[in-house]
Amino acid sequence: MKKQNQMFIVRTDRAGVFYGEVKSKTKDFITMTNVRKVFYWDGACAVEELALNGTTTPSKCELTVTIPEMEIASPIQIIPCSKQSVDILNAIAIWKK
Repeated sequence: MKKQNQMFIVRTDRAGVFYGEVKSKTKDFITMTNVRKVFYWDGACAVEELALNGTTTPSKCELTVTIPEMEIASPIQIIPCSKQSVDILNAIAIWKK
């Protein structure tokens, strides 16, 4: 059973990497809430490290605005984030133009 307000890193087949809460999932789709796209990251070798440790260089990472809810196709990795990772990722400024 997932913890309430558990944050996840979700890697999809074609849409990229997302950070947020998982509301529901099926084989083909995942619905996430309070979700940001991880457009670019530095300071972690892979999504697994990003979920476990966060990033060592948050100022170089690009995470989009927070979307209240969205459905994403083709999730291929769903990784729960540690408290350390959540603290670091939540503190990253919004990347926007």
